[in-house]
Amino acid sequence: MDGYEVVNLSNIFLSFINNKDCICSFVVIEHTLIYVNSGEIEIIERNAPVIIHEGECAFIRRDNKVVVNKRCGKNGQPFSSIALIFPRKFLLDFYQTMDKQQIPSDAERSNTSILKIPSRPDIISLFESIIPYNKSSAKPEDNWIKLKITEGLYAILHTDKDVYASLFDFTEPWKIDLLGFMNENYMLQLSMRDIAHYTGRSLSTFKRDFKKISNLTPQKWIINKRLQIAHHILTQANAEQNKVKIQDVMAKVGFTNLSYFSKIYRQTYGKAPSLSIKDK
Repeated sequence: MDGYEVVNLSNIFLSFINNKDCICSFVVIEHTLIYVNSGEIEIIERNAPVIIHEGECAFIRRDNKVVVNKRCGKNGQPFSSIALIFPRKFLLDFYQTMDKQQIPSDAERSNTSILKIPSRPDIISLFESIIPYNKSSAKPEDNWIKLKITEGLYAILHTDKDVYASLFDFTEPWKIDLLGFMNENYMLQLSMRDIAHYTGRSLSTFKRDFKKISNLTPQKWIINKRLQIAHHILTQANAEQNKVKIQDVMAKVGFTNLSYFSKIYRQTYGKAPSLSIKDK
C-alpha cells in the first residue's frame, strides 16, 4: 500500500500511514496491546466498534477476528501506532515468576476480546520511549525489547483484573500442547513436575492429561522418544558410512549414563548401539 510503513522490532511493531485511511480484516494470533500515537483506530468485533484515540491504547485478546479501520488525523496528520505482541512463551515464562497467590481468584474471562485503556502516565511513558525507533536504523537490544513488552503487560494487568483470566489461561483451549512441548524438549533433564509446570498444569492434571494422549507413562514415553531419535541417527550414519561417537549420540538425545543407554538400546533393537555403525 502506498504510504504505508511497518517497523518490526521483534514483537514490537510501529506502523504509519502517510496520506490515506486504511481498513483491513484479520485474525489476532497473539495477545496484542496497540497504542495510537497519532490519528485514530476503530476496531470492530462482531459489529461492535471500539474507537482508540490519540494517546489511548487497547488490549486485543488472541484468536479473535477483527476489522480495523486506521484513520489519519483531522488536519492531515498521518496515522501512526505501536503494537506490542505477547507470545505464548513470553507469557508462560512470566507466569512462572509470578506469586500465584497474588493472582485474583475471582478473575473471569471477558465476553469481549477488546479492552480499551485510557491515557495514563505509565502508558505514555512506555510508548514515548519506543517512538524514537520509528525512523532510526538502530535496532534495540533484545533485553530492552523484553523490558518494554513486560512494561506493556503490567499496564494491561493494572487496568482490569479480569485480563488475568485471558493472559494466563493455561486450561483448555489455551493449554500448552503436551506432545508439542515434549517433542521439543524430550532431551532435557526435566522432571514430571517440571513438565507440568512449563505446560501450565498441576502435576495431577498433567498425569491425567497425558493418559488421554498415550498408553505409556510420561517417563516411558521420553525414554522411547530418546531411543527412537538415537536409533535414527545411528541408522542414518550406518547408511551413509559415517563414523559417530556413541557418547555424542547418547548425550544429544538426553541420556547421561552410557551403560544404561547401551542396555535399553540392546533390549529395544536387539543389538548394542555401537553395532549400528559400520567400520570403515
